[in-house]
Amino acid sequence: MATSSQYLTVSALTKYLHAKFTRDPYLQKVYLTGEISNFRKRPRHQYFSLKDDGAKIDVVMFEYSFNRLKFQPENGMKVLVTGRVDLYEANGNYQIIIDEMQPDGIGALYQAYEQLKAKLAAEGLFSRPKRPLVKFPRRIAVITSESGAVIKDIITTTRRRYPLVQLVLFPAVVQGDAAADSLIGRLKEVNARGDFDTIIIGRGGGSIEDLWPFNEENVARAIVASQIPVISSVGHETDTTIADLVADQRAATPTAAAELATPVLQEELVKLKTQANRLTQAFSQLIRYRQQELAKLMNSYIFKQPQRLYENYAQKLDLLESRQTQALAVIIQQNKQLTANLTQRLLQQTPAQRLALEKQALARQKERLIQAVIHYLHDYETHLLRSIQSLEMLSPLKVMGRGFSYVTVADQVIKQSKDLHVNDQVTLHLVDGEATAKILSVTKDEK
Repeated sequence: MATSSQYLTVSALTKYLHAKFTRDPYLQKVYLTGEISNFRKRPRHQYFSLKDDGAKIDVVMFEYSFNRLKFQPENGMKVLVTGRVDLYEANGNYQIIIDEMQPDGIGALYQAYEQLKAKLAAEGLFSRPKRPLVKFPRRIAVITSESGAVIKDIITTTRRRYPLVQLVLFPAVVQGDAAADSLIGRLKEVNARGDFDTIIIGRGGGSIEDLWPFNEENVARAIVASQIPVISSVGHETDTTIADLVADQRAATPTAAAELATPVLQEELVKLKTQANRLTQAFSQLIRYRQQELAKLMNSYIFKQPQRLYENYAQKLDLLESRQTQALAVIIQQNKQLTANLTQRLLQQTPAQRLALEKQALARQKERLIQAVIHYLHDYETHLLRSIQSLEMLSPLKVMGRGFSYVTVADQVIKQSKDLHVNDQVTLHLVDGEATAKILSVTKDEK
């Protein structure tokens, strides 16, 4: 039976296995193909799985390796990876640490191109309203390599077509890792100056790796953000980059870009001359027409016999004056008749006659007023006598005249026997005076 010293700890076993994995030369660089599973992008290092129909292996891809990828991994994507097999001691699981990864069956750059193209298309960057090019530009900025054939072709074409324009080269790196930042910097510089009408950006042909800076997302967004119209001319006619899709105009070649940016001066001069001729002919025709109208007017009777212009008006004025005279005569006659009528009515209603009539009416009113006052006073006197008689009938003196009197004690009228007491001194009020008495006895009525 084994002793306790022969038993290994879990940590010791996993450490031993980890050492075996690390030292095995066949596991230090493994080429593996599989399908991505359980992928969810994390802030730094990436953890997911690779699987096929029969097995699955855990994957670790550190940040510095993941940032070198030209495409975005997705679940279900079949990939080719290069890495080393290791064992994670904490849980004893074996895993592969990936250094490089690319899509299986399709290039990584092409995969990245398609993914970015779909993303920007969904945002509407390709279908946005394009900025119109200036028809007669004064200054054109060219962002490209200063040593390439692009700038030479553009200079040759613009000198041939439109030598009036000023070309300004903004040298940029158009290939390699530094190209994207160089292109973006030049775009911002041109926009910051603000004295250019058009921007041409591009380079000559090459592989997809050579053209890749023009497929970078930040370059595409810098083109979209430009306030100046941008013409993209990248690669050959069959090459289409993201820069071509977001630019305001896409040119197949540098020569085509220069043709898009400039008109043909000689053609424009011919157009101007044609327009000038048409304008001259139009004005000549208009002048001839006006001259004919003037000649027609000068031959009119109005200019030859100007008095005929106002003869009708003079005749009409005479007719109106005659009508006005007749109308004034009628009005005067009517006013005279009205004045005579009013005078007659005024004579019939002189102030003396009206005064006599008013005096008679006043006398009648006065008589009526006197009769009304006499009648009112008589009625009032009768009413007063009746009121006096009624008051006399109700007067206490009348009652006392018939033998009645009333008794007071200290100016208080005595109405009942209970208000009197023996020896009270009372005052008897008679019709013609008063008498003082003393109460000897008080007898109450027992009813």
